[in-house]
Amino acid sequence: MTLPDGGSTPHSFSVLKPSDVPPETIERHLISETPIAIEYNGIGYAVMMATQLDLEDFAIGFSLSEQLIENASEITAIDCHKAEKGWVIRIQLPPERAEKVYARARQRVSESSCGLCGMDNLDEVMRDLPRVTAELDVPDQAVFTALSALRDLQSLNAKTGAAHAAAFCSADGTILIVREDVGRHNALDKLIGAIAASGRTAANGFLLLTARCSFELVQKAILANCSLLVTISAATDLAATTASNHGLRLISLARSDSALSASPQND
Repeated sequence: MTLPDGGSTPHSFSVLKPSDVPPETIERHLISETPIAIEYNGIGYAVMMATQLDLEDFAIGFSLSEQLIENASEITAIDCHKAEKGWVIRIQLPPERAEKVYARARQRVSESSCGLCGMDNLDEVMRDLPRVTAELDVPDQAVFTALSALRDLQSLNAKTGAAHAAAFCSADGTILIVREDVGRHNALDKLIGAIAASGRTAANGFLLLTARCSFELVQKAILANCSLLVTISAATDLAATTASNHGLRLISLARSDSALSASPQND
């Protein structure tokens, strides 16, 4: 779902300069950030601060990342609609999946900068993760090919200068899908949902993110069974350790002229 406003709104600003030149008035687009309530079978599950673009992809990807479903086909209905103070995504799951929702449902409010806000305890944050089973040979040059192509595909960031992007790339570095959001975790959830909705699997490509590599992003990549995660900024120690321990190859500080590559530990 892509809204007519393109995920941004125009605002007027005065441009201040260190000289005595009178301020210039300009118009600039600001990225949209709005509360998005997520419900499963009528039960409130989370409220995320996100950009109201590609909400159906977001619904699918969020459900997969939360391990409420194993594939997109398990969702029987998605309804996205505007409310007075934000947006509501209503997701319908079959009874056997709804039981997990009832067991884990809690009203959570997450800022766009944090993917773990609202978790109830340390055990839930540090949940057991599977080992990545996907194997994909990605030449080093493919990473730089994708990096060089990504900027031109970030339409929302080009307009606002404030959007994170998540891209799904083929083994040769061709970018297949891009999703953007004010929050890096939301952008990745939207991408995971778009991959699933397209009938593809993350195992057949690699993920490229315009963000620092935090623990939560590594979690989502592992749960998507993707063998390679590339991030433009550096990784945290926990993200690097988690990736290594679970079979995820991690490339961070990926720039046009260099990148840091860490291979996973063997079983």
